Amino acid sequence: MSFRIHKAAVIGAGTMGGGIAAHLANIGIEVVLLDIPTPNLSEAERDNPAARNRLVRGLYDRMASAKPAHLARPDRANLITAVGNTEDDFDKLADCDWIVEVIIEQLAPKQALMERIEAVRKPGSLVSSNTSGIPINEIAAGRSADFKAHFLGTHFFNPPRYLKLLEVIPTAETAPEVVDFMIHFGRDVLGKGVVVCKDTPNFIGNRYFAIAASYGIEYALEHGYTVAEVDALTGPLVGRPKTATFRLMDLVGLDVMGHVNRNLYPAIAHDPYRDVLVSEKSAGLIGRMIGNGWLGNKSGQGFYLSKNVGGERQFWQLNLETMAYEPPQKVRFESVGEVRNIEDLGERLRKLLTFHDRAAQYVRHTLYYALSYAAHVAPEIAYWLKDVDDAVRWGFAHEAGPFELWDMLGVGETAAEMEAAGYEVAGWVREMLATGHESFYRNGSYYDFEAREYRPKPVDAKLLSIEQLRRAGKEVKRNMSASLLDMGDGVALLEMHAPKINAVDPDFIQMAAAALERLNSDFDALVIGNEGQDFCIGANIALLAVAAAQGLWDQVDLMLHTGQKVFYNLRHAPKPVVTAPHQRVLGGGVELTMASWATVADHETYMGLVEVGVGIIPSWGGCTELLRRKVNPVMRTANADVLPVMQEVFEQIATAKVGASAWEDKALGYLRPEDEVAMNSDHRLAMAKRKALELVAAGTRPPEVEKVYAAGRDTLAALELGVTSFVWAGYASEHDAKISKKLAYVLCGGDLSAPAWVDPWYILDLEREAVLSLAGEPKTQERVMYMLQTGKPLRN
Repeated sequence: MSFRIHKAAVIGAGTMGGGIAAHLANIGIEVVLLDIPTPNLSEAERDNPAARNRLVRGLYDRMASAKPAHLARPDRANLITAVGNTEDDFDKLADCDWIVEVIIEQLAPKQALMERIEAVRKPGSLVSSNTSGIPINEIAAGRSADFKAHFLGTHFFNPPRYLKLLEVIPTAETAPEVVDFMIHFGRDVLGKGVVVCKDTPNFIGNRYFAIAASYGIEYALEHGYTVAEVDALTGPLVGRPKTATFRLMDLVGLDVMGHVNRNLYPAIAHDPYRDVLVSEKSAGLIGRMIGNGWLGNKSGQGFYLSKNVGGERQFWQLNLETMAYEPPQKVRFESVGEVRNIEDLGERLRKLLTFHDRAAQYVRHTLYYALSYAAHVAPEIAYWLKDVDDAVRWGFAHEAGPFELWDMLGVGETAAEMEAAGYEVAGWVREMLATGHESFYRNGSYYDFEAREYRPKPVDAKLLSIEQLRRAGKEVKRNMSASLLDMGDGVALLEMHAPKINAVDPDFIQMAAAALERLNSDFDALVIGNEGQDFCIGANIALLAVAAAQGLWDQVDLMLHTGQKVFYNLRHAPKPVVTAPHQRVLGGGVELTMASWATVADHETYMGLVEVGVGIIPSWGGCTELLRRKVNPVMRTANADVLPVMQEVFEQIATAKVGASAWEDKALGYLRPEDEVAMNSDHRLAMAKRKALELVAAGTRPPEVEKVYAAGRDTLAALELGVTSFVWAGYASEHDAKISKKLAYVLCGGDLSAPAWVDPWYILDLEREAVLSLAGEPKTQERVMYMLQTGKPLRN
């Protein structure tokens, strides 16, 4: 049987349900969103449809206005075509292809709902529960064989749009074709990393995390670590997000964490590690905080309390002994200072564990405990150990899962150290080592703890890995900031991998020029993309700061002009050039993305020309290309008024507007209407390669050099008047005005006496001249230095 999801229903419109509904709408699936009727209505309101839907409407409105946004763009809300309640609108489920239950985490209400769903669902439709821990087979108890065959767990992580993990939990009765469909639908359509879990309490992600995180808090309390110390030790230092431990708990909500732990404890009576969930120290602390109403971000205070001190926002930290909030203090450890600049996670951890100060002791003991528990529980909760690693990476944004970390440290050596420190090493791990298997992963395979042998990792045909290309000897050329690789089938890949952050610098420009040369001689097409945290955050402004401080203006001019020529030549290359951006794409990264024949963008791509934040304007073609994309089409219409569209472009750059999704990037003109969007970023490079080959096969001609509309002095005067009024009203500083007037001058083509269609290099020259002028301004140099020191823009 084949399945198609054209219309879905989500029952339960709270935070998670609303987020799932929004994510389905983002993809283009029609959604019915239901919740219970508004409770406690007066006699007069009981028959009023608007009153009966007041609860669900309020939840819908909260979802639609949430920050960060659940909806990729506001009009995606139109795909949520019905918002109603489970008494008056239940018949709307009858034509849905997939029904997702997201109601209260109690078994009886879920079972009662399934009985009602079975009565109205159409034959062949799928039904799933988003429960975070209740056994899936129990939720389906009492239902027909056909219902059970089409029923399974689909556990999204919150917020569904942004977190990659989707746990799929079949029961023994779930039809294999249903499981197979949901795996592929989740991966290819929803864009998720799918892990198939055994039907055990809290499945994989939450089962492992609840125990490991609870021990981290317990160890901190037992050994007198502060909130700030723990968060300094459990964030990026060990390959985890900046939210670390206590900031994450504040974000999730202490009430949620407490609820998860209380429910999990009785469900795993067989688990010898479970007592940490209810220990007097950690569980007692969380209980007292919940009793005080200190639930974290949702209540305004938890382990952190935001205070305004002298006009500055500070995050005061809870003293875990006195229960009083204290001013933030810098945390310094000798060991951390010695290793913090080591980029490779494995090397960093190995070096850190050679120390014996408080920092190393905390990391050592909490890490050994986490590894011990992962090995102990993996055979119970997962079919394969790689699923545990995938769940931890995708569900909690860790750089590596527990078995990957163990491999980095050396399995045998670390197992011996764990046992010496009193931590269990699971029997299957000891047996693995005893039979000469020294790692959990090797040569594209992972260790199968049931079969006691290595099993090849499943291959996703839609995934193209740069690391695999590199291991296969496909790297053609390399420098510090970029590489040129052979993707196969005549397609080259230009990869940016600048140290620490992906930024455009002379090394990248040099490699881009080399890529163009090789494109002409050796390849049929070029893809520009990478697998870094961000595609490109713009130019390396540190180089600009140094050159400007030393008055090396010829060097600055050469850097700008060289970048302009390379980006221009990429856009007008004789063979297809396809860019593949993802995540943050700022400043020069936007200009690089637009320097292409076509683009395949990750759904989560956030693009903006943000140069004003460092006191300059776009200078590698950003102004020129936005004029071509947004102003040119309008001005080809007879008697068109240029001012509205010119104001739009001007304000977009002057206010550093950043799109919050690929769809918003299209509206801003950074992506073309026809550019493809990859819901699963893992597929982005393969999709870009396929697009490049399609352009080759179609014999597509290079983009023609197109003249640009320059509006001239009258439009310039109008824009300058608007800037002046903002200064008078106190909305902009004098330096903001100087930058904005330079921008207006460039966009209007300078002080032309009349509008004209000009060569793009006319505008490009104006871009370069404006940046050279602004870079010499002391206030611009202050902005650049402040950004380099703090990572934040300065308004001066």
